Formats: sequence, C-alpha cells, structure tokens
Amino acid sequence: MSATRQLIEEMERKAISMAPENKAFLDKLARTKPKNLDRIIHKIHYEVFNEVDCLDCGRCCSSLGPMIFESDIDRMSSAVKMKTSAFKDMYIRMDEDGDYVFKEMPCPFLGHDNYCFIYQNRPKACREYPHTDRKRFYQVALKTYYNITTCPAVFEIVNRLKREMV
Repeated sequence: MSATRQLIEEMERKAISMAPENKAFLDKLARTKPKNLDRIIHKIHYEVFNEVDCLDCGRCCSSLGPMIFESDIDRMSSAVKMKTSAFKDMYIRMDEDGDYVFKEMPCPFLGHDNYCFIYQNRPKACREYPHTDRKRFYQVALKTYYNITTCPAVFEIVNRLKREMV
C-alpha cells in the first residue's frame, strides 16, 4: 500500500472517530453564523489547498456522485464530441430525487492517475467541491460534515477551523 493511501486511510479512521465532535462543531457554526467565519475558513481553505494535491487522492471523483445540470451535460457532451442524447444514454441517469447523476462511480472521466479527462468542462458540483471556499459557509456546514471522511483537505480544514474558532 502506498504512503499516500495509508495517510488517507488514517485520516478516514480519525474522521470517523471524531464524527460526533465535528458534527456538533459544524452544527453550532450553522446555528450561530459567526460574522468572521467566511474570512477565517477561506484563509484556511487556501492554506490547505496549497499543501494538498488532489491528484494524490481522487476520492471525491471515485466515490461521490455529483448532481449534474443540463448545462453540465451540454458542456461535457461537447467536450467528448458526442450528441447530448447519446451522452445521456451512455453516462447519465436520473436518481430517486429526480436529479441527473452519473450512471456509475467512479466518475467515467476519472483517469487512473486521478486526472479528469474533461477537467475544463466538468460539472458545476465538481468545480465547486469541497465547498469550503464559498460565501456563507454556514449554509454548507452539514455538507462539509459529510465530506470530512471523503476528502483529506476537508478533514484538515475543519480541524484548523476548530482550533481557530476556539
């Protein structure tokens, strides 16, 4: 097993063991909406992503299915030079909530090296992941809680945020 894989698995174990603490912390942020929260989390987000290389992991692309909009489908189908209808037939399904998602995971455009074949044309949800740099972060606190066990960067961001918000 590679050193990176071992680190990711250790992060996941820690994240699972810290789940109640993290949930309580993020719930409190969502309820109290601290005025300086966006400034603090954005600073931490950029620090962490200067240290973390997503290509070493790829867990988001291999395990999380993004919600896909019609505009995403148009952009992706164009990128792979397919008609929209053929693209939908090959790659897209509608889930139980009526949202478009990929038929299978991992993402069909994820390479073995964790590069995305359609990176410049990837879905909006992929472009915005892990949402820790968005305005009004308190609105995505619950989403962040669920991303802690998937993304080593989110795990680190939340840990630093807890230290900063004390």
